[in-house]
Amino acid sequence: MSELLRLARYWGYRIACAESCTGGMIAAALTDAAGSSNVFDRGFVTYSNQAKIDMLGVPAALLAEFGAVSEPVAAAMAEGALAHSQADLAVSTTGIAGPGGSEFKPEGRVCFALAQRGKPVRVETVEFGPLGRDKVRLAARDHALAMLLGALA
Repeated sequence: MSELLRLARYWGYRIACAESCTGGMIAAALTDAAGSSNVFDRGFVTYSNQAKIDMLGVPAALLAEFGAVSEPVAAAMAEGALAHSQADLAVSTTGIAGPGGSEFKPEGRVCFALAQRGKPVRVETVEFGPLGRDKVRLAARDHALAMLLGALA
């Protein structure tokens, strides 16, 4: 974490996050470090579809067409976090931590997006598998933090 914050300071970047399945875990990890206030701008916990629409501007039609757990929605969440913040870099998570899931969207699937001002949005889906709710959420948090670090390194 200290390397991520150090690099953000070095490059003069502010960070935001838009979280669904991680429920604020990314924001908590970023703000656990003393002095993170000069790097971390804000976090959006948008667990419901309506919160994604209201807080991040995710189009309702996108949610209807692809569902919340999808790369297009993850991308719209990250872009919305940039648009509704002072951040230069934003990461988003939306997934199925469990228990449950379906044949088409299994437990452990998490979609991520990384948005950076002036660059195309990067999206990816990771199949963590049915590790259990807590482990999927922790793995998703760690993956999102690694994406942020990779964008700064």
